[in-house]
Amino acid sequence: MASASPAADGGGGVVSGPPAADDGASVGDGEGVASGQPAADGGASVGDGGGVVSGLPVADGGPAVTDGGDVVGGGGDAVPGSPALDDESRTGGAGGDGGAEAVRGARLRAALRWAAAVTVFALVGASTAYGITRLDRTDVPGLETRSDGRWAYPTLTKPPLPSGSPAPFTRSNPSGAHYADLRALVLPAPEGATQDKALAGSDGWSATKDFLKEFEETRRDDIQDKLTDAGLRHIAARGWTTPDGVTTRVYLLRFGSVAVTEQVLGDDLTSYDAPVYPVRGADAFERDEDFPLAPQSKNVALTPYAETKPYGSEQVRLAFLSAGDVLAMIVQAGKGGMPVIPFQQTVVLQSELLE
Repeated sequence: MASASPAADGGGGVVSGPPAADDGASVGDGEGVASGQPAADGGASVGDGGGVVSGLPVADGGPAVTDGGDVVGGGGDAVPGSPALDDESRTGGAGGDGGAEAVRGARLRAALRWAAAVTVFALVGASTAYGITRLDRTDVPGLETRSDGRWAYPTLTKPPLPSGSPAPFTRSNPSGAHYADLRALVLPAPEGATQDKALAGSDGWSATKDFLKEFEETRRDDIQDKLTDAGLRHIAARGWTTPDGVTTRVYLLRFGSVAVTEQVLGDDLTSYDAPVYPVRGADAFERDEDFPLAPQSKNVALTPYAETKPYGSEQVRLAFLSAGDVLAMIVQAGKGGMPVIPFQQTVVLQSELLE
């Protein structure tokens, strides 16, 4: 027996001397090193944690060698001379098909989830857009138009004409005679207003005495004489009070001709600077120079007034309109000051009905 036979070191020793036997592995339990000696008959020198194979060191953390000679595990370099690992080897042979299927399944599920999310967002967005388009602009937060004090009047519709009668200010009726029912030409009350039923009377006609109540008592007889001399035919009236406390009264007076109407307006009831007869509740007026000219009709003459300061608890605004054979008087009063916008709006809309 040779005295230089291989020795095993329990802690990880050095194998020296002659080559290993035919079956030939030199083994160290911890980290074995085959020092410069090739393994016999293609055998492999193996260290449990790492070692040198065929005289070449294996990098730390490198691959271990299996019984079949394949290199597996670790992230280090392959053993020189060993074949490169294909995809199947990296995924564990036949088990790689299952791993690929799992990856494809995961990707498909992710794609389906994204598709579902996009569909939900599209439906929600479409529903929201549809809902907004069904709203009025004033109902959409951030888009509503701030109110400037206008009242919500109903849609104006001119009354029908008697058969064969022309409309005012047409070629066949240049004088502007109104053949429609005078009561239907009075401006309707705005939405939310409380109407003065007593002013219109039971049949829509207003008595002359009710119209005269708008003026100071000491001047009423004088006004009545002038109206009688001018041949006053009818008076139609309507009054209302809006939720903001503004009171409105509209009177339409019909005379026999355009010439008479213009005379009553220009000579009997108005002057340029102030009305000839101030209405009740106001001591002094001045012409309303701030009334816009653009809305005024070419066929309707307008004379607007506003009560001057100090006007007490209420301010009165007054307007006279002359349109053909009809004279209109509009009286509005508001506590603490009569707003300009509703007054101008009321005057313009009444002008349109008489146009």
